[in-house]
Amino acid sequence: MRFNHLCGLLLCGGVLLSCHDDGKFTDSPSARLEFSEDTIKFDTVFTTIGSATKQFRVYNRNKEAVRTSVSLADKGYYRLNIDGVATNNYTDLEIRGNDSAYIFVEVTVDPQNSDSPILVLDSIQFNTNGNVQDVKLMAFGQDVHFYNDSLIGNTHWVNDKPYLIYNSVMVDSLCTLDIDPGVQVHFHNNSSLIVAGQIRVNGTKDEPVVFQGDRLEKYYKDKAGQWGATVKIDGNMYYFGNIHILTGSSGNTINYAIIRNGTKGIQIDNHIDDETTLTLSNSVIENMAIAGIYAQTTNLNVYNTVIYNCDYYAAALTLGGKYNFVHTTLANFTARHTMPLLVFNNYYSSKDTFNIFDFDAHFANSIIYGSLTSELVIDRSIDLDENTVFNFKFENCMLKINPQFDISDTSLFVNVITEPTDLPRFVNPAEGDFHLDTLSAAKDKGNAAYLIDFPLDLDGVVRDSLPDLGAYERIEQ
Repeated sequence: MRFNHLCGLLLCGGVLLSCHDDGKFTDSPSARLEFSEDTIKFDTVFTTIGSATKQFRVYNRNKEAVRTSVSLADKGYYRLNIDGVATNNYTDLEIRGNDSAYIFVEVTVDPQNSDSPILVLDSIQFNTNGNVQDVKLMAFGQDVHFYNDSLIGNTHWVNDKPYLIYNSVMVDSLCTLDIDPGVQVHFHNNSSLIVAGQIRVNGTKDEPVVFQGDRLEKYYKDKAGQWGATVKIDGNMYYFGNIHILTGSSGNTINYAIIRNGTKGIQIDNHIDDETTLTLSNSVIENMAIAGIYAQTTNLNVYNTVIYNCDYYAAALTLGGKYNFVHTTLANFTARHTMPLLVFNNYYSSKDTFNIFDFDAHFANSIIYGSLTSELVIDRSIDLDENTVFNFKFENCMLKINPQFDISDTSLFVNVITEPTDLPRFVNPAEGDFHLDTLSAAKDKGNAAYLIDFPLDLDGVVRDSLPDLGAYERIEQ
């Protein structure tokens, strides 16, 4: 439907045409066509899932009109739309003199039960007065483990071929999903990994586990919002997390993972006891349309992790909870960045209810820095009673905050760097490189006490006796 609709719009706009030619047609065998591309190449296409639509133009440089017959040589994997008609075989396509026509191409690769990419070749042949020309077609098809609207029990994902999720997958309660190093997990639009049970993501420095969308074309490399389930409730759209940990789940671990180009990288719903809901370590969350982490009344530990380029929040810690961030980098310098990187909240209110929750957050040896004037919001209810806890502490951190922000309480702000002239000087934030430059004000400013638990940085580099702030240790050459 999308394929035909696109071509129909182009036709209505008068981009094509050829069929109503009142001119003279040549029957010369020397009449040749020209093409805007001699080879149409597709990036890797997952089996069973169609590609993006590509197009090229067919030019008739002759003064007289031509009739050419167009067909696929193999007719196996590719689909054509020729002059507004969805067909792989068009007899006597008419193109006026010095005019052109568009041809649109898609490909779907059938499963081959192969772990290695499959090269799929074909060609579009043009026969003009006995003169045969062609445009070559090339795509790499990748077979996948395919899940469609699935509920899974105890499951082990191994690194043999990618995993493709359609319409979300849920880990059932009392069950565990283990994911091996190097596994690539791809999600179709409106799909998430929902966890009622438990997940254990076991990446390594050299083989991280990658969670991302299923569009592999270059255009989608850094586009936010490509995946994440949604549902409409009372007329409002609710966005699930890309990895969404439900109430009751605990003991989850994500180590050496890359989560990119979604809506909310990780959402964690309320967890009321003292057991850790999630430990996130040695990971990167990038290019999110809403938030990197969206947590609600939960118990979360984050270490050696970078969260960047989220349109709203890098981390929204809401409805209370218990949070511990050490050697983390929260950053954003994109034009899409409109809300502070870090938000604390300890209450929920609606027309009929108002609830306040205990809140306890600790940030150490970390960087919270972006393009806004202030990257920290503390949204604290003023209705605290003597039984409600609201604690937070920034220890040896670099904070981008408004100059009027009160940091005079040294029990809450310990050895923090807030001066506008003290810059993190990331190597190349535009390209997602948040290593520190040699002139960074974050060098050697960490508390060495944390070396006991975190002697290595995100790259596996040994931190020196004066550790740097953030996820990366600067090593001078």
